[in-house]
Amino acid sequence: MRASLSPIVPALRLPAAGWSRWTDVVVVGGGAAGLMTAVALADAGRAVTVVTKGALGEGSTAWAQGGLAAVLGPDDDPELHLRDTLVAGAGLCDEDAVRTLVDEAPAAVGMLQALGAQLDLDPHGRPALTREGGHSRDRIVHAGGDASGAEVTRTLGSALRARGIEVLERTAALEALRTADGRVAGLRVARIDDGDLVDAGDLRARAVVLATGGYGQVYAATSNPDGATGDGLALALRAGAEVADVEMVQFHPTVLWTGRRAHGQQALVSEAVRGEGAVLVDRSGRRIMAGAHPLADLAPRDVVAATIAARLRDTGEDSAFLDATHLGADFLTGRFPGIARACREAGYDLTREPVPVVPAAHYACGGVLADLDGRTSVAGLFAVGEVACTGVQGANRLASNSIPEGLVAARRCAALLAGELPPAGVPVEPDGGGAIDPAARGTITAATTRHAGVLRDATGLGRLVEVLASARRTAPDLPLDAAAVEATALHTVATLLATAGLARPESRGCHRRTDAPASRPEWRVRLVHRLDGRGRLSVRTQPVRELVAEGVA
Repeated sequence: MRASLSPIVPALRLPAAGWSRWTDVVVVGGGAAGLMTAVALADAGRAVTVVTKGALGEGSTAWAQGGLAAVLGPDDDPELHLRDTLVAGAGLCDEDAVRTLVDEAPAAVGMLQALGAQLDLDPHGRPALTREGGHSRDRIVHAGGDASGAEVTRTLGSALRARGIEVLERTAALEALRTADGRVAGLRVARIDDGDLVDAGDLRARAVVLATGGYGQVYAATSNPDGATGDGLALALRAGAEVADVEMVQFHPTVLWTGRRAHGQQALVSEAVRGEGAVLVDRSGRRIMAGAHPLADLAPRDVVAATIAARLRDTGEDSAFLDATHLGADFLTGRFPGIARACREAGYDLTREPVPVVPAAHYACGGVLADLDGRTSVAGLFAVGEVACTGVQGANRLASNSIPEGLVAARRCAALLAGELPPAGVPVEPDGGGAIDPAARGTITAATTRHAGVLRDATGLGRLVEVLASARRTAPDLPLDAAAVEATALHTVATLLATAGLARPESRGCHRRTDAPASRPEWRVRLVHRLDGRGRLSVRTQPVRELVAEGVA
C-alpha cells in the first residue's frame, strides 16, 4: 500500500544530555507488565532501572476493576479459555500466542499470590471465580471486589521496593538511543518539573522494555488515566519498530455518563456488574441487548459497545442505562464498593436506580508488533503489556485477559533477557527533530472522537486525516516540554488510527465501519505500519498466522 498523506513527527527535538550512566535493562512503565518485568529481572540478577512518567503505580493497571482471567475452576479447561479468546478476537488472534497465555495465566496468578496479593477467596480458601462477557465459564479472579488492579499494583510495587530496584519517577522517556546499525542501546530521558523537562540524560542499556500502556487519551472521554497518551508507541515507531492493528481500539460499553461535556478520564462501571446479572436498558426500561446476541448483556465488548452506539445514534438519546437494582443494596455495596461510591459521587444510586452509561475508549488491542517474549522488529527494543500487539487480543480483547497477558509476557521477556542480553552498543547522537504544538491537543482529541469512535466511515476518517495533516508544530527555537511530548504522541497515534481505519474496508471486532458493515475473509490480516525519515507511514498487510514467524526480529 502507498504511504499515508499525513506526515507525523519522525524525531523529537531533544534537550541535550547532561549525564550518562549504564544499566542492564531499562523498563519504561509502572503498570503490571512493567513492574513484573523489573521484579523478575532483579530476581535473575540483572541490573534494572524503571522509568515512569508519573508516580509509581499511577498507570492504567491500578484502575482495573474487573480482574484476571485464568483457568482455575474444576469445570474449566484451557481449550475453553482459548476458544472464548479466539471468538472475541474476531479472526485476528494468533492462536499460538493465545494458547501460551491461557496455559501460563494460572502460574502468573500463583506468582502474584506468592508475592503477597490478597485475592478474594471462596469458603475453601481458593480464589473466588466470577464470569464476565464472552467467557463460557467462571474464571475471573478478583481482589477487593472491584479493586483488582489496585491490589496487583500494590503487590508488585512492594516487591519492587523490597528488591531495591531503581525507579526514576516523574521522568519522561523521550527517544530511543540507537547505534549506527539501528539497534536500540538506551534512552534519552528527562525529569518532569512542573511541565518542564529538566536534568536530561542518557540511560545506556543492553535492552529497553516498553510497558507504557495504551492511548485512550487520544479520545475526549476515556476510562484511561491522564498519562495514557501513547508515548511508548510513538517512541517505538520513531525508533524504527513496526506497529500493528492501531485501529482496534476497544470501547468499554459501560462508562458512567456525566454529561455531554465530559472530558478526560471517566468512571468505569465494570463488566463484572453485568456478570452478576445487571442488564442494559433504554430510557423506557426496554432491554437493549436482548436479541442482539446469544449472550445478550454478556456478549463480547465490541458487540455491546456497537449495539449501544447504534441505538443512541438512531434515537438521539445521550446514554443507555445499566439496571442492577434487582441485585440488592447489600450485595452491590459489598461486591462493588468502588463502583457504588463512584456512582454516588456522580449523583446516582446504583442500588436504587438504573445509572446512565455510554461506551468510551478503554483498551488498545493493537500496538508495537511483538511476540509474547517481548521481541519487536528492532534489536534491543522489547514491548510487553498493552503497548504491544502480540496477537493475543486480536480485533477485540476478551474481558480480563489484559493483566494476565501483561504478566505472562513480562515473565517471558525477563526470562529471555536473564538468559542472554543483547550486545552492548555505542549510540549515535539523535538528530534534531520537532514536536506538535500542545495547543493542538484539543483539536486532535475532538476530531478523533468525532471521526474514529465506536462507529466510523471513510468520509469521517478522511476528514480526521486532514485535521491531523494541518496540526501546528512548535516553533524551532522553543524548548521541548512534557505537554509537547504528549501532544506529539497523540498526533502520532491518531494518524496511525486514521490511516489503518481507512485502509481496512470492513467491520471487524472493535473496528466498525458503517459504510462497510460486514467482515470480509480476505481482510483477516494485520495492518502493519512503519515510519520513514520524512514522517510518512507505509502500510502493509500480513496474514495473522505468519505474524510471529515473519513480523518480529
